[in-house]
Amino acid sequence: MKVKVDGDLCQGHNRCCAFAPNVFDVDDFGEAFALNDGNVAAGEEENARQAIDNCPEFAIKIIEE
Repeated sequence: MKVKVDGDLCQGHNRCCAFAPNVFDVDDFGEAFALNDGNVAAGEEENARQAIDNCPEFAIKIIEE
């Protein structure tokens, strides 16, 4: 599974970091980004999905490869 945060949509609510701190982090401006080039580690998929479902700006997408 791979995820991507759209920086144009992210408003810095950082709910993604609360649900999936091993998948997302925030920059110095409070905007979220995906760790590990967006690659979600095994066992973190459900947390990533919860982060996606709880993003009020719909700024996180699953990237199909």
